[in-house]
Amino acid sequence: ILEVMLKYRNPVSIITKNALILRDSDLLQALAEKSLVHVYFSITTLDESLRAKLEPRTATASKKLTAIRELSALGVPVGIMNAPIIPGLNDTEIPAVLKSASDHGALAAGYTVVRLNGQIKEIFEDWVKKTFADRAEKTMNQIKELHGGKANDTDWERRLHGAGNYALMIDQLFQKSRKKHFGDKKMPPLNLNIFRKGGNYNLFET
Repeated sequence: ILEVMLKYRNPVSIITKNALILRDSDLLQALAEKSLVHVYFSITTLDESLRAKLEPRTATASKKLTAIRELSALGVPVGIMNAPIIPGLNDTEIPAVLKSASDHGALAAGYTVVRLNGQIKEIFEDWVKKTFADRAEKTMNQIKELHGGKANDTDWERRLHGAGNYALMIDQLFQKSRKKHFGDKKMPPLNLNIFRKGGNYNLFET
């Protein structure tokens, strides 16, 4: 897919929870040289014991941070999504996650709060009760508080960042941390003006 994007000079934005993206560093670098790519890493936690319980099939935060540093060194614009923010589990880590990402070369950061659609609510609730029995009830109540009293949320304006006092606290902590650790950093704009209809383009053209 990346070869096709490069051939046609089509902008692409990628978000991943893993570090295997480094296998395509050469293509990402070539895309970046033409301002055609943004890469985002989803970082939920820096706590390896929590990551192993919450996202066991994802790369460790350490590997993601290393990938951020390596891609940044190649000139590939990299950002992070600190997501999902889960009350009582990883919400207090926001400042540390943003600092680590920025220190490794990330240019931007965003976040979303957890929402539990359909059967995911039952699966998550069962998991949190078994894994974090001491805080499960509080966590579930705070998740519902973020979404108008329900674990699921279909309201577009509310479902990503939540609403209410607890959502405001999360947002204030995130915005303060982003300002402190990212300052004026930002992702460069994607180049939308060099698309080649027909893709008559040599991959090795400089």
